[in-house]
Amino acid sequence: MEQRVLGSTARKASVVGLGTWQLGADWGDVREEDAAAVLDAAVEAGVTFLDTADVYGDGRSEQLIGRYLRGRPDADVLVATKMGRRLPQLPEHYTLENFRSWTDRSRTNLGVDRLDLVQLHCPPTPVYSSDEVFDALDTLVEEQRIAAYGVSVETCAEALTAIARPGVASVQIILNPFRLKPLEEVVPAAERAGVGIIARVPLASGLLSGRYTKETVFPADDHRTYNREGAAFDQGETFAGIDFARGVEAAAEFADLAPEGATPAQTALRWIIQQPGVTTVIPGARSPQQARANAAAAALPPLPATTLDAVRDLYDRRIRAQVHDRW
Repeated sequence: MEQRVLGSTARKASVVGLGTWQLGADWGDVREEDAAAVLDAAVEAGVTFLDTADVYGDGRSEQLIGRYLRGRPDADVLVATKMGRRLPQLPEHYTLENFRSWTDRSRTNLGVDRLDLVQLHCPPTPVYSSDEVFDALDTLVEEQRIAAYGVSVETCAEALTAIARPGVASVQIILNPFRLKPLEEVVPAAERAGVGIIARVPLASGLLSGRYTKETVFPADDHRTYNREGAAFDQGETFAGIDFARGVEAAAEFADLAPEGATPAQTALRWIIQQPGVTTVIPGARSPQQARANAAAAALPPLPATTLDAVRDLYDRRIRAQVHDRW
């Protein structure tokens, strides 16, 4: 699989990575043996970038990754985790003392002395403008608790503020055919600054797979049920902020754009991969089959200009009014 350098880390990441939120919680229950099978399928398919967080299953996702990689010392995998959600999302909680505590916990969960990449986990907007916060992150690098740091953001404005910080190695942002705004300023600015772009929610919480109908029901403990209106966290994280019924209709139209031999999900991933400035995309997977299918998107031919134009037209007609000005 193609590998791209992730910002200033000097480490390479596969163009298709693996998001592991679903291995911890909030997508229904995933058994430990099933999680290990997903990780193994992804790594065997060429994935070298795993994204997790200290709050996914209260550390369960990190622990599962740590156990798996200890059994695969041959795997050259970059693990990115996140911190900042173990306390209420208040600017005063983003301190060096808390950063040390949170990263020590992640180092224990993952079984490593130094974390490859730590990202602030969608903190309050004022945090991005705090010199003290970024001085603290620099201190973590100096103390060799972490090798590099980045940010995971909700809005394009937050991303642009972070990109202006010289120590930021990467920005993680929602980017998919139903969320095009980052292409206007964020991705070009990151490319100019040498900052990696990690595209998350690439399938709009599964909408872009084309598998759902308006009658689809998700389990009560699945964020696609309990967070549709943003009751638990930012609404944009669930179905990329799109009304479910509208999203199902748009996804059916998107599915018609898939080239022969490719699924709608693979088409969405291929679309992201070929956006200039994107380093890696991190779809989740709950089965080895899903992990392998996601990874296979990297081998698809680039989508033609006619398809790219059709994606833009679909977004402008069905999606833009609901999401473009919010995030």
